[in-house]
Amino acid sequence: MQIRQTNQLLNFDKFPNFEKDIDLKQRAWIEVKGKAIETNVRQLRSKLSKNCQFMAVVKADGYGHDAKLVSEYAIKGGASQLGVATLNEGIKLRSSGVKKPILILGNLYTKRDLILSFKNDLMPTISSIRECLICNNIGKHFGLKFPLHLKVDTGMSRLGFEYNKFVQQFEKIKSFDNISIEGIYSHLSSADELNSLNPKSITQLQRQKFLELLKQINVERNKNIKIHLANSAGMLLDKNFHFHMVRVGLSMYGYKPLSKLKNLLLKPALSLKVKVAFIRTIDKGVSVSYGGKFVSHRKTNLAVLSIGYADGVPRNLSGKINVIHNNKFYPQVGTITMDQMMVDITDSTEIKVGSTLVLLGSDGDKTISPIDWARKSNTIPWEILCSFKNRLPKVQVD
Repeated sequence: MQIRQTNQLLNFDKFPNFEKDIDLKQRAWIEVKGKAIETNVRQLRSKLSKNCQFMAVVKADGYGHDAKLVSEYAIKGGASQLGVATLNEGIKLRSSGVKKPILILGNLYTKRDLILSFKNDLMPTISSIRECLICNNIGKHFGLKFPLHLKVDTGMSRLGFEYNKFVQQFEKIKSFDNISIEGIYSHLSSADELNSLNPKSITQLQRQKFLELLKQINVERNKNIKIHLANSAGMLLDKNFHFHMVRVGLSMYGYKPLSKLKNLLLKPALSLKVKVAFIRTIDKGVSVSYGGKFVSHRKTNLAVLSIGYADGVPRNLSGKINVIHNNKFYPQVGTITMDQMMVDITDSTEIKVGSTLVLLGSDGDKTISPIDWARKSNTIPWEILCSFKNRLPKVQVD
């Protein structure tokens, strides 16, 4: 009652309707350069033969970059197909107006989901006879052919038909009148490892198994079936992995899965930025944040940033990372909390409340990459990029 009475005393008509014009850069946000995606795709496509198609993998909201935006610029760069992980990701792209072929890389196993896939012109990945039968019945019901890709397990032990049973099962699948086999593929488990060019490496053994399987099913007689095996690392490793199409994720976003590639100039498309929400000064010997693991060794100015592990910044990076402001690094100190983190800005005379700091990206000649975070948190850059949460707005800056 007290709140209502107080509001009645205020004339809100005097204020602008701020709710309709929320500042996306109010606290923390992701900036995305669509042109960088387009440029990267063009450069990567230049490594392919003329007839090899480029599938842009835009799952996990385009690796945290915004799947719709990434799809638009990847297509401008020459991507002819898109790859997503889930049915909902595919439907969302279709509803946003994307017309290119879309492959669902995850497994759909219910009749309902496969009908939705068919109705939204999405191609499911099929890993068993059971799902093939469902797709055939759906196609028969609508009097059409259901387009799909068959996946074979050559060493990932994840999705896919069992390798030693696929030839027999493929003969049966070919007899189904209401499915259209658009592709046959497998997935490399270790293409980013340093020894992948070794003939005895896991990667080379997977390729050899895949080739043997294709030979056994006489795939050359089915010229409409696209054969694909390579992810980003496989695509850059050797042209022998290209076949009819490559599925590219990480490299398209501007990062090299193989560090030895010196002649590849990819442009990172993502920056993570945050504004200073508060500044406080503490004396020498004062602990900062949960657990008091950082204790100031001098009188210290702290900037409080409104971003934390709930936004996707790993807690185990506490005390291991820097931020950039005006081409200078400043150390993050204390434990990263759910919604906030602290930075030592004692050496700055420029940083104020409202100043913008860079957590990932470039400022002047200083750069912080997701690869840097991945090394310091003992993970991979894929995980860093895919961890950013929906409460971080995505802003296109082209």
